[in-house]
Amino acid sequence: MYRVMIIDDEESARKLMRAAIDYKSLDMEVVGEAASGIEAINTIDEIKPDIAFVDISMPFMDGIEFTETATKRYPNLIIIIMTAIDKFEYARKCVSLPVFDYMLKPMVRAEVTKVLERAKQKLDAMGGASTSDFADSEEEPAITEANSTELIKQYVKDHITDSTLNLAFVAQNFGFSSSYLSRKFKQDTGKNFAKYLTDLRMKKAIKYAEQGYKMYQTAAEVGIPDPNYFGRCFKKYVGMSYSDYIVEKAQ
Repeated sequence: MYRVMIIDDEESARKLMRAAIDYKSLDMEVVGEAASGIEAINTIDEIKPDIAFVDISMPFMDGIEFTETATKRYPNLIIIIMTAIDKFEYARKCVSLPVFDYMLKPMVRAEVTKVLERAKQKLDAMGGASTSDFADSEEEPAITEANSTELIKQYVKDHITDSTLNLAFVAQNFGFSSSYLSRKFKQDTGKNFAKYLTDLRMKKAIKYAEQGYKMYQTAAEVGIPDPNYFGRCFKKYVGMSYSDYIVEKAQ
């Protein structure tokens, strides 16, 4: 079953895209959502979509920026850009990007279904490739096995403020395939890479919170400039909101 991700900053639009399409009949399922390009980049390694619906107009990282980043790392990902009529020409100017199709909002169920049917044909022809399939091979990199994980951990710490940092980003930099790095990192550290990265960011965020930084400042400092997504990550990690944490520490 092919995996679909919906990336749109409007919750109502995401809900509509979930409810309006009979994904099951297409041998598909919606496996994840994101409210911004930043959130999508930070969660795509876990969600592993085959198809992504991407709104062109989003804060912090728009659909075009997301597409530029994502397609470099996930060459088999099928991206369908969603755009309002006033943004359509802007979207069309980005023809150099490997976008599968452009669709006008509001979306029409029959048209979306037709696009997904074509996407399914392409995926079938590719043998069901997904974001976990990279153009690079599973060959071991030049970096020795003995120190590769420590180097990667240091690299992550050094680039923590980069909002596009994720498993695929690091894998490309070190010459790994993402699937190889995922297995290797879990084997050597006992931690999922995405969880390691989020935990590292949240530990750093706590230090900034204790110094009285405003949430948007801390969010940018730890590589999650989308404050809504940052707020959800912080609350999940700490157990309370960023503002409540600051108040508690100030008492």
